[in-house]
Amino acid sequence: MSIAAPTSTAPTTPVRIRRALISVSDKTGLLDFARALHGHGTELLSTGGTAAALREAGLPVRDVSEVTGFPEMMDGRVKTLHPMVHGGLLALRDNADHLAAMESHGIGAIDLLVVNLYPFEETVAKGADYATSVENIDIGGPAMIRAAAKNHAFVAVVTDAADYAPLLEEVAAHGGTTYAFRQRLALTAYARTAAYDSAVSTWLAAAIQEETPRWRSFAGRLAQPLRYGENPHQKAAFYTDGSNRPGVATAKQWQGKELSYNNINDTDAAFELVAEFAGEAPACAIIKHANPCGVGRGATLREAYQRAYTCDTTSAFGGIVALNGVLDGPTAEEIVKIFTEVVIAPEATDEAKAIFAAKKNLRLLTTGALPDASKGTLSFRQVAGGFLVQDSDVDTITASDLKVVTKRAPSGQELEDLFFAWKVAKHVKSNAIVYVKDGATVGIGAGQMSRVDSTMIGARKAGEIASALGLSESPAVGSVAASDAFFPFADGIEVLASVGVKAVIQPGGSMKDQDVIDTADRLGLAMVFTGQRHFRH
Repeated sequence: MSIAAPTSTAPTTPVRIRRALISVSDKTGLLDFARALHGHGTELLSTGGTAAALREAGLPVRDVSEVTGFPEMMDGRVKTLHPMVHGGLLALRDNADHLAAMESHGIGAIDLLVVNLYPFEETVAKGADYATSVENIDIGGPAMIRAAAKNHAFVAVVTDAADYAPLLEEVAAHGGTTYAFRQRLALTAYARTAAYDSAVSTWLAAAIQEETPRWRSFAGRLAQPLRYGENPHQKAAFYTDGSNRPGVATAKQWQGKELSYNNINDTDAAFELVAEFAGEAPACAIIKHANPCGVGRGATLREAYQRAYTCDTTSAFGGIVALNGVLDGPTAEEIVKIFTEVVIAPEATDEAKAIFAAKKNLRLLTTGALPDASKGTLSFRQVAGGFLVQDSDVDTITASDLKVVTKRAPSGQELEDLFFAWKVAKHVKSNAIVYVKDGATVGIGAGQMSRVDSTMIGARKAGEIASALGLSESPAVGSVAASDAFFPFADGIEVLASVGVKAVIQPGGSMKDQDVIDTADRLGLAMVFTGQRHFRH
């Protein structure tokens, strides 16, 4: 059944702000904004703490409770949910019946609503308990915002302090708010309440351990419009989700031009990979097109970078460098020897910043901390007609999780390298094969349709290192290898053995596992099963 609605024509002249209702949790910029409104002759209505702040600043303000005839009650849960408020927001100013109702009931028009919501997202991010989180769910605020936004033909609604200055400029230029301006404010308002409700529903689903809620929504706040997307003909923007996970979204950029879509995507991939080595020896990951082209550990970050760079000196050009420690001068000196797009680290010394300053196109980002690799967020991917949602791949393995399936068990050094290779393989596009020797990748095969092709590509990369460095043999000799998923046939094991690999880590679970194990035994390889797969598409 359709619902008939009164029609209204958008005003062609600006709407003067005679009366404004202001009720904000975040009081950033509030007093200067309210003073400017008062200077334009606007009557100020307010509630609770906002009204107290305005009075303390010497501004005349009228309490909403005076307008409604009801005091704030139930610990402030009930104060603005009243016809005297919502009638003032929703009334169509060109509708005779609405005007008659306003006159009959003494409802005054509200031309501007200024509301930012209870800090629910911030409260949850601080680890508040269930009851505290519930108390920070705003009810009256979203109701007023939606009412004002619906009636944007006549009412302006501000939900963000970032819109204070534009609104005052609008009033100064036009004597009031234009319809186009109110439309843009309404768009922001509806997006804000949608994002707020999304945060609440996402939190509640996690709190009650509902893994597949019937409705799922995601929201973000614009961090920056981007020049373009993956390609110049694609429009794009970067949004943050408010989770405050250390990374590219929370980083401080010290220098360099604006990050591109691909920069952001690759920098995130690099930092999430190097976070696998938090609390360990200095580590470096170099990323190109969302895949690692080299990962290394060392006694210093400089050595870690050098070992990561050596793995693929060609692909490292124009790549993204991520470090698990404080970027220092010697490491910076090494990095600037080739062109690098972005360097991201928890911190950087003044010496390192000074060295980078000479490279104006190099972006330096610092985050203050590494993300917790054991705690991820929900990840989602759009498909035609919907989107896929899953937990981030944060599972880790320990020695007790491994099953030695060959006659020979890996040595201590081999086991250490196997764990290193396994961490890297998690961040390589499938099918993934990672060769590691003495705490550094020496060959990576990524993103192939055939696992044996990835195996051969990684071996070829190792051979290229030998050529570039003038080594007598490939660094694959004596190395270990990780496979992100099981070997469907024994041919991949045969390739690994042929280039000198001595130990293999893989999930297991193939119908051909026994053939693969028998081949490893015949060729003298040690092999362990993890029982865990790390596909990354």
